[in-house]
Amino acid sequence: MEEQLKNLASLLEKEIQALDLPKSPENLYNPLRYFLDFGGKRIRPILTVLGAEIFGKTYDDVLHAALAIEYFHNFSLIHDDIMDEAPLRRAKQTVHEKWNANVAILSGDVLLIKAYQELCKQEAKHIPDLISVFNKTAIEVCEGQQMDMDFEQRNTISISEYIEMIRLKTSVLLGCALEFAAIISDIDLNQRQAIYNFGQYIGIAFQIQDDFLDLYADADKFGKQIGGDIISNKKTIIVLKAFELATPLQKEFLLNLQQITNAEEKVKQTLSIFAEIGVKDEVVALRNHYIELGLNELHSLKSESTNKKKLISLVEYLKTRES
Repeated sequence: MEEQLKNLASLLEKEIQALDLPKSPENLYNPLRYFLDFGGKRIRPILTVLGAEIFGKTYDDVLHAALAIEYFHNFSLIHDDIMDEAPLRRAKQTVHEKWNANVAILSGDVLLIKAYQELCKQEAKHIPDLISVFNKTAIEVCEGQQMDMDFEQRNTISISEYIEMIRLKTSVLLGCALEFAAIISDIDLNQRQAIYNFGQYIGIAFQIQDDFLDLYADADKFGKQIGGDIISNKKTIIVLKAFELATPLQKEFLLNLQQITNAEEKVKQTLSIFAEIGVKDEVVALRNHYIELGLNELHSLKSESTNKKKLISLVEYLKTRES
């Protein structure tokens, strides 16, 4: 990420770390301090700030909306970790593992309420639209999470179903982050829709890149086990694309691979059959397709091209990131 974006992430990080939480009850608020200290890329609040700059607004104009997006995102992560029974996040114990599931549920709920509190600090005339968009987005994120869990019980999932799931679970929140900027900037509905669409398309590309990195990242830069999704038989875009393109014999081989218990051998053989099928290039092409759709929406905005440079730079970072 360019230096300007890193500086912006650092500014937002300071705001997040400065969140004033009571000391008591300790088991409600200490888990939040612990979790927010994990850090992260802070992509969603960065999008709100960069979206505001496109329309002539400043960091201060949209700060509370940007924080609301990030608090909601972290609330969803705490709850997702419970549902996924995940032991680690960013190489640290998840909240439900360090405390327990009940503590994690309540602490996550507090972050959701904090998100609403931040939105209500924006200018009064914008609050109804902000809350409306936020509520719609929050429901869609829940729908996406439910779809993801439902997919675990199904043997076959179409690529279009998978794209819709990641649109709801991940992408609508990026769209919301940018639409917040448009609302606060008093932009017309067509422009609001365009920047929202940009966020959605980039969000889909972001998740496709996540799936891609799980198998094809540089292990030294990735920071996680390569092939974790393959080892757990997760139905990612790479797996779905492989089954779509595979011959009947290759499909049989892929199904047999799911039964292998030796993790290293499983990943090795999967990489081999995926290379034979040509999955890697297909997934990269799909990611680039959604990036192109997003950039088309961005370029349609009535704003100076220089104001769009940071968002374009962020898209390039998302496209080439290795972790």
